[in-house]
Amino acid sequence: MASVERTAYPRFKRTITSRELHESFTPATAEVAWARGKSRTDGHLLALVVLLKSYQKLGYFPDLAEVPPLVVGHVRGLLELGEGVEPSHDSARMLRHHRTVIRERLGVFYDQEKAREVAAAAIFEAVQTKDNPADLIMTASRHRLEMTIRFTIWNHITGSTGLPATA
Repeated sequence: MASVERTAYPRFKRTITSRELHESFTPATAEVAWARGKSRTDGHLLALVVLLKSYQKLGYFPDLAEVPPLVVGHVRGLLELGEGVEPSHDSARMLRHHRTVIRERLGVFYDQEKAREVAAAAIFEAVQTKDNPADLIMTASRHRLEMTIRFTIWNHITGSTGLPATA
């Protein structure tokens, strides 16, 4: 049986190694430049980069309160922001904007209806051979990741942001 931590939504580990911190949460120079161009305040900059790196690691947008202080501190230091700067969105509108620009940067296509269809089809297929709910959720999660990768590759190849005709 799959553990809860390995099902639909991966979570931050309780302890993050310095290697994982460096590999997963260190923004590239181009990412920092991009984020600076999209941010008006230091708090927004920190929130945007923390969400970007978290999304790349987890495959979804965590609540900022769920991001370990070690990760926030690491990113804050790399951005050369003061210790008093906290990641913030100030409003739901700013959070939506941050999510949108991150998806655009990563080439992730966001369509809830299509995602539900893909997940339902994957679960229906898996239920023929599996009966554990955690296994079914894990199947849908893997399929979601596969579709995200397919759409990202399609968008990169075609330069479009729509779905491929065969999807």
